[in-house]
Amino acid sequence: MAEGSAPARVALAGNPSDGFGGAVLAVTLANWSASAEVHEAHAATIEPRSELVAAAVRRRAPGRSLAVRWRSDIPREVGLGGSSAIVIAMLRALDALDGRPDDPERLAAEALAVEVEDLGIAAGPQDRVVQCHGGLLLMDFASGRRATLPGERLPPLLVAHHAGAAGPSGAVHGALHPRTDGTVRDAMARLAELAREAYGALQGGDRDRFADCMDRSLLTRGEVLQLHPEALAAAELVRAHGGAANYAGSGGALAIAAPVDAAARAALAEALGARAWQVARARA
Repeated sequence: MAEGSAPARVALAGNPSDGFGGAVLAVTLANWSASAEVHEAHAATIEPRSELVAAAVRRRAPGRSLAVRWRSDIPREVGLGGSSAIVIAMLRALDALDGRPDDPERLAAEALAVEVEDLGIAAGPQDRVVQCHGGLLLMDFASGRRATLPGERLPPLLVAHHAGAAGPSGAVHGALHPRTDGTVRDAMARLAELAREAYGALQGGDRDRFADCMDRSLLTRGEVLQLHPEALAAAELVRAHGGAANYAGSGGALAIAAPVDAAARAALAEALGARAWQVARARA
């Protein structure tokens, strides 16, 4: 039996400029994960049935008779990297089965190909890169730079998701990626710079400037994409409580730089809960 796993992730600044050769600052989360187990078998099975898992097996092990079991507790379609985590977990299990060494960049490229090339899902690379590397990571797709920071550099981080604001990320990327107008190019360039600025702010211990980069990422995103009214209302609520928020991905989740004061954080979580947001303290 061979096993593989992958964590959830949240983007903090710069998303979704990765689909345009930009830059994103993101972090993986220990709160949720996907895992897969695989072994050689007389009959090929995938339990439960998943087209994501089946596509990963077809790409990596065509014609082989494998028995697969997988699971994921990552909330679906809220922008926490759930689909990419499933694919990566499966590919890692196949790597373990075949004795292939760990190569995060190769694995990330392969996971992206499973969704984009094999399943026709519009997506950018940042989910897979940070989920394959792990940790707090600046991904600069213009220069190819990868830069890490200790998770302790982050302010208290909350993750909130709302079922009513959820939706498939492929629909968002599918509408955005074909656009090549100047408004989109300008917004993506500014988002990329915000990711780099956010990284520099954390590197220098300036948490206020980091939070401002999160806020500006959300506002810049709104210039080229229609943001869910509930997400906008929640972001305003976060600001009213002294925090900052950005879309965690392209679904119904927010990454929140929360107040340092524990009582203020609790008040913010209670206010979000009153609007039916599920709130968790991020474990980076």
